[in-house]
Amino acid sequence: MTAHVDVLVVGAGPSGLTLGVDLARRGVRALVVERADGLFPGSRGKGIQPRTMEVFDDLGILGAIRAAGGGYPVGMLWRDGRRLGEHRMFDPVEPTEEAPYDEPWMVAQWRTQEILRERLEELGGRIAFGREAIGLTQDADGVTVRFADGSGLRARYVVAADGGRSAVRRALGIGMTGETLEANPTLVADVRLTGLDRDNWHMFPPSGEGEDFLALCPLAGTDDFQMVARFPEGATVDPSPEGVRALVAARTHLTAEDVTEVRWASDFRPRTALADRFRDGRVLLAGDAAHLHSPAGGQGLNTSVQDAYNLGWKLDAVLRGAAPASLLDTYEEERRPVAADMLGLSTSIHRGETRRGDATRQLSLGYRTSSLAEETRQAPGPLRAGDRAPDGRLGETRLFDAFRGPHWTLLTVDAAAHLTAYGEGVFLVRPDGYVGWAGDTTEGLAAYARRVGAEGVYRAVEAAGATRS
Repeated sequence: MTAHVDVLVVGAGPSGLTLGVDLARRGVRALVVERADGLFPGSRGKGIQPRTMEVFDDLGILGAIRAAGGGYPVGMLWRDGRRLGEHRMFDPVEPTEEAPYDEPWMVAQWRTQEILRERLEELGGRIAFGREAIGLTQDADGVTVRFADGSGLRARYVVAADGGRSAVRRALGIGMTGETLEANPTLVADVRLTGLDRDNWHMFPPSGEGEDFLALCPLAGTDDFQMVARFPEGATVDPSPEGVRALVAARTHLTAEDVTEVRWASDFRPRTALADRFRDGRVLLAGDAAHLHSPAGGQGLNTSVQDAYNLGWKLDAVLRGAAPASLLDTYEEERRPVAADMLGLSTSIHRGETRRGDATRQLSLGYRTSSLAEETRQAPGPLRAGDRAPDGRLGETRLFDAFRGPHWTLLTVDAAAHLTAYGEGVFLVRPDGYVGWAGDTTEGLAAYARRVGAEGVYRAVEAAGATRS
């Protein structure tokens, strides 16, 4: 054994890095390991949905995310070198006090991961690159992970965030149920080129038999374009720089020489899959290790980030002895149905059955049916236990400012507060920004707070006694 940690996070993708940041700010002794020698280099998951913007606000990286990206450009259809007209990917939405982040924000995935890494290291967290997990064993006290270099590591809990081909998931024997959405291969690449403006997402529909679409999207905050091209079933895909240049020349009015640099390229077949379970003893699955999405609709990275956001506070509470280990059962209880719903949504968008809209922003996701959602009011208002806690102002305080940080927030709202999104009552907001408990008074709140590990809340409530809101 080379080290002992409380949590070993396998994989330094969006979910693994987010979890690393959340654990580091809580003071949990954790280590992120990554089999590659560096972070993922491509732009693949470039869409940051409004709910994930709220998560990044809480984690202290929203300013960096905003500076690194920009809004989505309007699509422009081309034919034979002529502009055919604009194509909007989704209907615009105005920000509100309750939902201040309105539209998806475009940031190349490699840059999002760099920002998460910078925040992790700022908080004292660590990443060990070149550490490939190949097997594990677990017992009543912890998990022993073996690496390809012959070394090992002991952890109290392990989180598998090592992608769709997760070695940890396979070692546990957890299956994935899903399907290949289409036999047509797709090529995605990050390129630099001349001859196109950066104000539009340029789309080139097929112009002849044996072809398929190609799109070139300017990546906000960079000099790159993301190229996505679909091929007919059975076609040979060439991801080499020469192949990418030839493809652009064949399907657009640009020449091969207009592509000045091919920075990254990868081919895949769109697939959807869901792990049969998200927990096996002291090992939990997150991100692509637990669910695989079509890239349509921009749900994969966002669902992965929110897996980590759900899990971080629960691991912390259990590790500190503030909550029983059974609290970790609620991770699968809450996140697997959400992942299933998002898989259905992204598949429907992929097939052209659903337009991008409110559901893709992920602001309406919640956990009303969770065992952690206790709604005790006699006449609940529009907001129920299990729902996302909206932003707003209570006197001089912005709610998101009050929620920010690794703590629970107790909120009392009466008719004079003018928080119409909440209604009246007492609300206990979880560290991940969802209402855990809601009541007309604080009666019953202390017992709930004790069950979920919110020590400061139950001590304060017990000291004060039950009060009316």
